[in-house]
Amino acid sequence: MSDEEGAARVGPNRPAMEDNVAERIKMEREVRGWSTVILAEKMAAAGHSVNQAAIWRIESGKPRRRVNLDEALGFCKVFRITMEDLTSAPSQIANSHVRRLVGEYVEKWVEWRELDTSMTRIRKELDTYGEQNPDQAEMIKSLLTHELEVASGGEFNRHYIGNPQKQRSWMGDISPK
Repeated sequence: MSDEEGAARVGPNRPAMEDNVAERIKMEREVRGWSTVILAEKMAAAGHSVNQAAIWRIESGKPRRRVNLDEALGFCKVFRITMEDLTSAPSQIANSHVRRLVGEYVEKWVEWRELDTSMTRIRKELDTYGEQNPDQAEMIKSLLTHELEVASGGEFNRHYIGNPQKQRSWMGDISPK
């Protein structure tokens, strides 16, 4: 690349796609409510170290700092977007409120899936314990029903007692038959 081509990349003749990437990084960070420090930490955790000052220069520097391919892949991973999305014109993206809500929903869905996996493991352990100790199976059912009722503020009994299929989805095989 000649010196003239390099100068054009940081000046007014910079390729639009590079500006799109910088604007998209800033938008994705802001809709999640992350600071540049938090984004830098998430990038490092994803194996793509970029410090907070570099993120600021990418988003707001005059001229903006260019994003290399490794960093671009890291931003895609952290934001859970495709490279095509990262390089798309910001005008093609939903408004920031919708993006924030979608991002929040996706984060909660991921948390829910992780919690569901943990709950399934614990339910299986309770089922196994109940099978190995049949004299305590009723105590486990009663204790779990009581604790779920207290934790749910009364919602558990209203929605699940009397509906064995729904109750089994929460309590597993140890639910009353």
